[in-house]
Amino acid sequence: MSNKKIGLISLTALVLSSMIGSGIFSLPQNMAAVAGAKALIIGWLITGVGIIFLGLSFFYISRLRPELDGGIYTYAREGFGELVGFLSAWGYWLCATIGIVGYLVVAFEGIGTFTDSPQRIIFGQGNTLPSFIGASLIVWLVHALIARGVKEAASVNLAATLVKTFPLILFILLALYYFSPATFNHDINGDSIGRPVGEQVKNTMLITLWVFTGVEGASVLSAHARNKSDVGLATVLGILIALALYVAITLLSLGILPRETIAPMANPSMAALLEAMIGSGGSLLITFCLIVSVLASYISWTMYSAEVPYRGAKNGAFPKILDKLNQNGTPINSLWFTGFIVQFCLLLVLLTGKSYNTLLLISTSMILIPYFLIGAYLVKLSFRQNSPMRIKLTGIIASLYGLWIIYAAGLEYLLLSVLLYMPGILLFLYSRYRHQSGILNLKGGEKALLLIIAALFAYALYRLPALLS
Repeated sequence: MSNKKIGLISLTALVLSSMIGSGIFSLPQNMAAVAGAKALIIGWLITGVGIIFLGLSFFYISRLRPELDGGIYTYAREGFGELVGFLSAWGYWLCATIGIVGYLVVAFEGIGTFTDSPQRIIFGQGNTLPSFIGASLIVWLVHALIARGVKEAASVNLAATLVKTFPLILFILLALYYFSPATFNHDINGDSIGRPVGEQVKNTMLITLWVFTGVEGASVLSAHARNKSDVGLATVLGILIALALYVAITLLSLGILPRETIAPMANPSMAALLEAMIGSGGSLLITFCLIVSVLASYISWTMYSAEVPYRGAKNGAFPKILDKLNQNGTPINSLWFTGFIVQFCLLLVLLTGKSYNTLLLISTSMILIPYFLIGAYLVKLSFRQNSPMRIKLTGIIASLYGLWIIYAAGLEYLLLSVLLYMPGILLFLYSRYRHQSGILNLKGGEKALLLIIAALFAYALYRLPALLS
């Protein structure tokens, strides 16, 4: 049996790799489309503070309860009970699993820029038959890699993370050289957008959250860490590195070309910006690194997707069959489960011809509640243990940030996410019934929560045509 564990550097690379996927290469256009430079600075300040305190929440929880493995699911379960723990796990798992399908689609769309022409479409938008075959091959190659051991997969991810970080640093250095203060200060308030600065700031919130999704990676794989103390440190280090890259890339881009020029760009917009600085070779470099980036993120997110159902199965929240490790310490049945779901989603992409953007955005909104629960659990834990005030304040600020991003997401995305939670609740009730020998044994608070979710589900169905329009 493999007893290899993940060290601090590989843990940090996992956090960084899962955050830096395809989003960073489209970040200049995404942000320029909704905000001017002033709103971007305010938005990044809010997000920077919030996400750092969220990372510190993982850090302090790992110190206060080092025996807890599984991250988002385990923390929610310990803090708020079985049902809330499951909902956190289900939302996170669905977000991760649907998200990694998006990574494969984006990767083959990127490959298409090298192979396709108007007369000959091979990979298209990642939704053609060759894309389906190539993506399916990657699904099962990564499955085989992770089945050999999480440590081995983390080592491959570390190498890929180093490769994909290089062009980001190159972009920042070139942007510093080509940066024009006059261009940056042109329409700094974003008046041409036609919205006040406060609304622009709000519109940046979901974008900035999306690019930080994956911050919990080290805690999810905490059972595989060489030292439990590395989990929180890797989370904070990954956040600081990613934050520095994100802020530099978005703000410096506004000093290369005017916001109005960047906003309508096709993505990955970083390719067009680099081409503006150094010519057509820059576009090819960014596209190649985008492919490497999303494939590296696919490895890390597949590990998370396999770990969460396994942890849930050990407590009866997921079917018992998922509670199995192979000889290398990999949750093998959970890995198979994730692989089959990804394969099914790829088939849907092929049959529908969709590029998957809408479902990806809906699924990502499901991470909002799990993130809020992390801060809330630290508040509960710190007051229960009478921890120092800095730990209590960390939990409070992280919780407030969680509430803010839920507000920024808006009611529409939350209602759509309720539709995806309902199948999970049915799975939870079935798993709990089997785990407890035919008894659900729901507590009063759990029954009340189920009634609230059922009411929201009915309302979401009623509003569905309007939500999808």
